Amino acid sequence: MKFRAKIVDAACLNQFTRVSNMIAKLAKTCTLRINPDKLNFILNDKLASGGVSMWCELEQENFFSEFQMEGVSAENNEIYLELTSENLSRALKTAQNARTLKIKLTNKHFPCLTVSVELLSVSNSSRIVTHDIPIKVIPRKLWKDLQEPAVPDSDVSIYLPVLKTMRSVVEKMKNISSHLVIEANLNGELNLKIETELVCVTTHFKDLGNPPLASENTSQGRNPEEMAEVHIDIRKLLQFLAGQQVNPTKALCNIVNNRIVHFDLLHEDVSLQYFIPALS
Repeated sequence: MKFRAKIVDAACLNQFTRVSNMIAKLAKTCTLRINPDKLNFILNDKLASGGVSMWCELEQENFFSEFQMEGVSAENNEIYLELTSENLSRALKTAQNARTLKIKLTNKHFPCLTVSVELLSVSNSSRIVTHDIPIKVIPRKLWKDLQEPAVPDSDVSIYLPVLKTMRSVVEKMKNISSHLVIEANLNGELNLKIETELVCVTTHFKDLGNPPLASENTSQGRNPEEMAEVHIDIRKLLQFLAGQQVNPTKALCNIVNNRIVHFDLLHEDVSLQYFIPALS
């Protein structure tokens, strides 16, 4: 197995750093999947932590000026690594205003992802800062659990409001309840609701719009006014919203009634899917 890659463009470097910061907020440990075309950051907590899953995808050619890899074998030309997200994010923090960033797979008494950052000093000489991030190589037999999640047919698909606004609403609600209901319909309406014995609070968002394709698939005979809802752990939603560093170019929420909520975000050349299951 071999992997080495290099970023020289400042905008690409900043975007890659932002992605790694977002991943660190969303997942303590994650799987990095490397293949010739793409990098994926994967979280699949099916049972352990209430089943949140994440699939983040980057086209390698949009980020790296050089990219070489050899997978496990010719027919399985992929590499799966487990790492602590915060370690990668911390290593990339030193890459602000760097001239180049290099990442490669190394073995220093244990397998590592080695991140080398070339920094320019005031006198125009450069120095290299190196971080060795410990990783675990995931064996081939476990790959099947780390594939792109199947997206179930949603009852309602709706565009999200500005995520910062949504986050501040949910932050206030968290002080009152640990559960939240997200409901939406095909009329572009989305509600965030909490109910306790003492209080019921609802925030309404209107005129958000529904994606055209989705509403055709889901709305066969569905009354546009009728709400689809899902009851979730408020901390999981807040963790997702807190991880968003930049407002995405596209942000969708797909609700499968009483089963799951699926967020689908597009940030320029990075796509993120995030799944929160309903509370039983």
